Amino acid sequence: MFKHHCFPKSIILQAVYFKLRFSLSYRDVEELMEIRGVKVDHATIQRWVFKFTPILDKEFRKRKKRVGMSWRMDEKKCNF
Repeated sequence: MFKHHCFPKSIILQAVYFKLRFSLSYRDVEELMEIRGVKVDHATIQRWVFKFTPILDKEFRKRKKRVGMSWRMDEKKCNF
């Protein structure tokens, strides 16, 4: 999945995490990565996000634990 990229897996995942978790612009993520000593262009970060987000989402959904079979809602009336 991460083969043939110039940056290690940890750097790519960190950049994608910053973009998705904090809703930052690509230039903001570029600046954060530069503060951490990684010089990467915002266009490269955009390509990483487009490429790896569907793959990561698929993996996360596979690992997500199943919730119970039935859902019950409390029928108490709330007075606001």
